Formats: sequence, C-alpha cells, structure tokens
Amino acid sequence: MMNRTAPPSETPGGSVPGRFRGPFARWPRAADAVLAITTLLAMVFLEEAPGDAIAVRAISDVPVPALLLFAVAGGALYWRRREPVGVLGVALAAWALTLGTSQSNTGVVAIIALYGAGRYAADARWGRLGVVAAVAMVTVEGLMDPVPWGAIGFGALIMFGAWYIGRRLRLRQQRAAQLRQEQAAEAARIVAEERTHIARELHDVVAHRVSMMTVQAGAARMVAADDPQGSLEAMAAVEEAGRQALDELRHLLGVLRPDAERDGLGPQPGLDDIPRLIEEVREAGLDLSFTNGIQAPLPARVELSVYRIVQEALTNVLKHSGPQTHTEVHLRSEGGGITIEVLDDGRGAAVQAVSATDGGGAGHGIVGMRERALLLGGSLDAGPRPGGGFRLAAHLPTGGDPA
Repeated sequence: MMNRTAPPSETPGGSVPGRFRGPFARWPRAADAVLAITTLLAMVFLEEAPGDAIAVRAISDVPVPALLLFAVAGGALYWRRREPVGVLGVALAAWALTLGTSQSNTGVVAIIALYGAGRYAADARWGRLGVVAAVAMVTVEGLMDPVPWGAIGFGALIMFGAWYIGRRLRLRQQRAAQLRQEQAAEAARIVAEERTHIARELHDVVAHRVSMMTVQAGAARMVAADDPQGSLEAMAAVEEAGRQALDELRHLLGVLRPDAERDGLGPQPGLDDIPRLIEEVREAGLDLSFTNGIQAPLPARVELSVYRIVQEALTNVLKHSGPQTHTEVHLRSEGGGITIEVLDDGRGAAVQAVSATDGGGAGHGIVGMRERALLLGGSLDAGPRPGGGFRLAAHLPTGGDPA
C-alpha cells in the first residue's frame, strides 16, 4: 500500500523554538505604548539646532498648542496596528499644521505612520496617497526653509522607503500565511487519500479471504455428514485463510502506526504471487483457467495493481456467482501496457453490473479497481457479457508516471 504521509514540515513564519522575536512581535501593545511615549518625549524635548545638530530644550520653551498637537500625534502611534490609515491621517495633519515653524519635528511621526500604513493596512491605496502627501510636505518644507534639492529628494526617499518596507513585510507575511494554508490543505488531502488507500487495501484483503472462508465453511457444512474427511480439509482451508487474513491485517495496522519500522514490513504482492492466488481460489471451488502472457518485468506499483485487480475480480465472482463458476483470467502485454481480462459465465452479472455503475451502494469493489487503474493512467471496463456472465477488462500502462 502506498504510504504518502509525511511528518509535518516547518512552515515559514511559524513559531520556531529558539527563533529571535523582538519586543514589537513578542509584546506588541506594550512596545507600541513605549514607542508612542518615546516619540512624544523626543518631539517635546528635542529640536533641530544650527548645523543639522540636535539640541535639548526645556518643556517651557514649547507652546501649549504645540504640546497638545505633539500629544495627539505621538499618542496616535499606539493605535498604528489597529487603525493604520487613521493614524497616518493624524500624523500628516499634525505635520501640516507645524510646517514652517520650529515645531515641525512631527515629521518623525509621519515616517512611523507611513511604515504602519504599509505594514498593517489592507488597502495599499491609502498608503500611496499618504506617501504622495508626505513627499509634498517635504518639498514644501524644503522650499520654505531653503535647503538643497538633494536634501529634499533624500527626505522624499525616506518617506517612500518607510511605506515600502512596511508593505513588503506585509506581503511576505501574507505569502507565508498562504503557504501555511496550502501546506495544511495538502496535509489534509494526503490524509484523506491515505485513508482511501487504506480502506481499499482493507477491503481487498478482508473481502477476498472472508469470501473464501465463507465458501469453504459452506462446503464443509454440506459434506460434513457424508464426507467427514473432506469437511475437515475444508475447515483446515478456512483456518489457513483466516491466518492469512490476520497476517495481512497486522501488516496494514503496522503501516498505520506512525512509529512503525518500515524495514520490517514484508513486500507487496506482485505477478509472482498470482499463481498462488489462483490455486487458493481453485481450492475454494472456482473452475478457473489462467494464462499469463507478460514476460517483461513491471514496475512495483503496476505489479501490485495487477495482483489487487485480479484478487478483487475473483472475489466478486465468488461473491456474486459462487463456486463451480467457470472463470478465465488472461494477462497479456499490448499497446504499450498490459491488459487484465477476467471472464465468467456465472449468475451474478446483474448484481455486478450495478456495482460497476453505482459506486454508492455497491461497496468498494469495482470502484476501487477502477481507481487503481486511473491512478496509473489506465482504464477499466466492467459489465455483463452478451451470452451471460460478466467481463472485466483493465488496461494499465507500464511506462511514465502515474496520473
């Protein structure tokens, strides 16, 4: 059985032990509060001195309206994650009101707000408009206090860069989240597919063995009075089939264990095991002929599918037509692949025809065989024969990748 489960891989952007996380990621609200207070104190107590130097000033040197404006602009940074566009609007408005004055250091709030708009705003249009407004104010301020155009350009670049860095981080986070969702969806799909494979394998194992056990037990009951020795032989066959069913079930349950040692599991059945399967079914009472025209070696997945399709087809014959049904199994190479043909002249054609077209009420039999063929890029047809009985034909390609 194909085992496609894998241990979950580490997802980008996930919580990784030992990974460094800064205070803005570890304690976002406390960090934003500290940022708001620090920015407010910087606007109040620091001012630009001649020669592009920074000087410290007394709080008494700051007009009361400017203090209020600083408090509003700096305090707004606390909400930069929840209301990034609103905070950007407040920062730009505060900066616009102080242009041309000695209190125009509110531009630092605009830089932080532009980063917040790029990082946390879902709609990028407001951030772009904020960049345009900030660049315009940088230009106006540079013209009011004549500075070289190079300095104005550098200021404009700072405004755009703050927003752009925030936006790139947001897009990277979104891609990481999308990747995590895709990986989770892929993991769920693999689990569902693996369950389907397991259900089919369990059906193949149990249905075939139990069908033979039922036939042998019924035969033993019928001949118990007249042929005790034959009855004992039939019950011995039932016991052997039961042991084999238990062995295969233990194998499948071992595959289901996450810590199972794969090296200790036996090989999957293939073409070399089909003659033994044919003999077992003959012992169950089926009048069976078998021809094998396949000479070249086949990929392991194809051999497994051939074995399972033959096994399931014979199980269906036993189930729907019973013993003494004349059945033919033909394997041959043709058309760049192999063809499996199972013919019988039994009484179960009507029942099997229903199972071939209705996957809902008929179980996993023909539906499972067709799924195996389709997974290899092949096909399977099943239906009643014109002269009575049932025919199943499957074509499996032997080259290329599975579909």
